[in-house]
Amino acid sequence: MNTLKRTLALVATLAMASTAFASCGSDDSSSSSSKADEATKAADEATTAEAGNDTTEAPADTTEAPAPSGTGNSTELGEVTLKTGGDQFTVAAWNPDDAPALIDLWAANGGDKSKVNFINFDCGGGKASEKYDALFASGDDLDVYFAEADWALKYINDDTRTAPLEALGFSEDNFTDTYAYTNEIGRATAGANAGKLVGASWQAAAGGFAYRTDLAKEYLDVNTPEEMQSKIDGWENFVAAATTVAEKSSGKVALADSLGGMWQVFAANRTQPWVVDGLLEIDDSCKTFADYAKTLWDNGGVTHNAQWTDAWIPAGKDGSCMGYFVSTWGFGEKAFFGQASSDSYGKWAVVQGPDKYFWGGTWIVVNPKTDNADDAQQFIFNAVVNPETMKSYALSKPEYVNNVSVMQEIVDKNECPNKYVTDNLGGQNYFAELHENAKNINLKDLITPYDATIKNAFITAVTEDYLQGGKSWEEVEDRVYADVKAAVPELS
Repeated sequence: MNTLKRTLALVATLAMASTAFASCGSDDSSSSSSKADEATKAADEATTAEAGNDTTEAPADTTEAPAPSGTGNSTELGEVTLKTGGDQFTVAAWNPDDAPALIDLWAANGGDKSKVNFINFDCGGGKASEKYDALFASGDDLDVYFAEADWALKYINDDTRTAPLEALGFSEDNFTDTYAYTNEIGRATAGANAGKLVGASWQAAAGGFAYRTDLAKEYLDVNTPEEMQSKIDGWENFVAAATTVAEKSSGKVALADSLGGMWQVFAANRTQPWVVDGLLEIDDSCKTFADYAKTLWDNGGVTHNAQWTDAWIPAGKDGSCMGYFVSTWGFGEKAFFGQASSDSYGKWAVVQGPDKYFWGGTWIVVNPKTDNADDAQQFIFNAVVNPETMKSYALSKPEYVNNVSVMQEIVDKNECPNKYVTDNLGGQNYFAELHENAKNINLKDLITPYDATIKNAFITAVTEDYLQGGKSWEEVEDRVYADVKAAVPELS
């Protein structure tokens, strides 16, 4: 058998920030769309195994997340070196949640919407990779397309399918005010463009923990978000609080919505890459997560509902689940948390949770064979670089945009993007609560092309073998080794 080793090191510290309570002034009632495609099955995610040839990763940098310059993005653009003048500007995405709104933003700032061809694959994010591969194989027109965090490197590391942003006239100075972790995901780690920015994201998908205030009062004697944060600050406290809720409710109420939510937080706080020198690594931190998960699985502190299944959202509606791990895109009326909280509207609040994390996100990448590089430049400029257009987008869509200064201004002025969400959270500005989490996410030297496959293999093995099957930790490890080796043969 292959001598695959594996690692997930987890950070258990949390930098708490004060909770912002206020009455927000925006009357905009638009909402973020549900992104159920964030949680795809192993078969969907295994496509990441094709990404990149270089499995050698640098030692982890355990310093704090890189700080933005504080001077704002440069809005000066250089020369476009790719082809221009095409008569059709083709943008492709797996669903219509974001691309049409970003096209409208581009058109409102000088773009010619009449030449746009939007390809909507209408599928989950994990299946988009297959659609893109077929589109490339067909030779049909494609200028700009969207890549999801879990499998973005498959394309970002392939210089035949993505162009470096410098070829569109961008420099590092244009992205100094973006959240650092988004640049790390958008930076090629292998291939001809290694070290260069290839993908740019307009959103920062920081996460928090949303909870029902009436149930928190009943079972945890909690009256404010500050008190709730203190109760669940760090994983030991979170497990203790979840155990208390389960015991006091006689097993009728779980604090946590899903193992997938817990795992999203743990996985985002690794301090070493999953793959080092071609070897998959798992350390004692993974066992720590599995043991926390087993405790809550057995005592009812976490539901047995998988994310995106039919039982997941109803658990929030019927009160059998009092808390959800939610990213910035999940709060809107039509998004998953908006639906889960609909029957108890106005009784919720949000805190940072047991640790900082992000969940999901989408990166704009450009086909090197584009014939509309000037349009692609302006599309990315208005979505990711220009603070004026980014602020208008933040407050109108609404969206937690990928610009530290813009979001700091919105938080400082307590500008609220969504009255529906604000009222649901008792007057809280969720942008303010998640702002500190977004700034402190650090993925420097941690991204590999295999992350989605490995993370999915790990949580599947823990759930099926450790929690449900009663197998030993060593047996769980053996299964993860085998499943990852089958999905990613080049790691052997």
